Amino acid sequence: MRDQVLFDKIDLHLIRVLHTVLTERSVSRAALKLGMYQPAVSASLKRLRELAGDPLLVRSGAAMVPTDAGLRMIEPSASILRAAEMLFSDARGFDPQTSSHVFRIAAADYLDPEFLPQLVSQVKHQAPASQIEIHPLSAASDYQAQLAQGAVDIVVGNWLKPPGELHLAKLFADEIVCLVARDHPAAKRGWTVESWLESEHVAPTPTHPGARGVIDEYLGEQGLARNITARCPHFVLLPRMVASSLLILTTGRQFCERYLGLLPVQILPCPVTFPDLVYYQLWHERSHSSAAGRWLRERVKSVASGLRPPHP
Repeated sequence: MRDQVLFDKIDLHLIRVLHTVLTERSVSRAALKLGMYQPAVSASLKRLRELAGDPLLVRSGAAMVPTDAGLRMIEPSASILRAAEMLFSDARGFDPQTSSHVFRIAAADYLDPEFLPQLVSQVKHQAPASQIEIHPLSAASDYQAQLAQGAVDIVVGNWLKPPGELHLAKLFADEIVCLVARDHPAAKRGWTVESWLESEHVAPTPTHPGARGVIDEYLGEQGLARNITARCPHFVLLPRMVASSLLILTTGRQFCERYLGLLPVQILPCPVTFPDLVYYQLWHERSHSSAAGRWLRERVKSVASGLRPPHP
């Protein structure tokens, strides 16, 4: 009986406040994200604390952190919100022309530079009332947790071995090549595996703690390591760094070819034989049967299959 009384005091809006406050770890940031006034969020947090019998969010130095009980509530609250979102949208059927659905995609910028602009364009053209959010894949993000919690709907990227517990679909494969400045010495004299490894390389900052990226993961399996002297979290800036230095960028041909007419760079074959880069979209079981989720995955597949690298 007591549990039923508590349950009757909880509405969906309160769950949304709970999830936002715990993930933002700030009442003020949660208020901005929710479009509410800060005192209203504080009042809701007070109600939540009374219902939970726990402070949920406590101060730690200058920051706020969730309590153990608060941490345990993040994933269930996300599941409740996503289930509520799907409950009526899927019951009505998904009509892209009228839907105001929010699509959330996590992707790094190491794909073809045209991929995300074309995807946003296609989604907005076919579902004009929808919203689309692009989330970065960075060292601070945990994409598997974000998928499980409903913070993102799909993740697009490449992996030597994609996570087995997620659904996946192959988008395209790409040859691994090296992008160098036009006057790079290797363009004239060539290179061996040893000289390539010893040369100065630029690489993206790992997408999550402990990650090495597909290039270095594969090299490590062969007992090799390259000399990385520069890292940057913004992949689209790497070709410009290459153009004015002796740095080497090793990545997919399709990405590199977009810059041949824009920068003083050229493509060289890599002396190490890599398997193709395979790009996937990943999604969680929670959205596998969602009509909106299926529609979004079809848009991603459509854009990826339509990409064509320009002629050198």
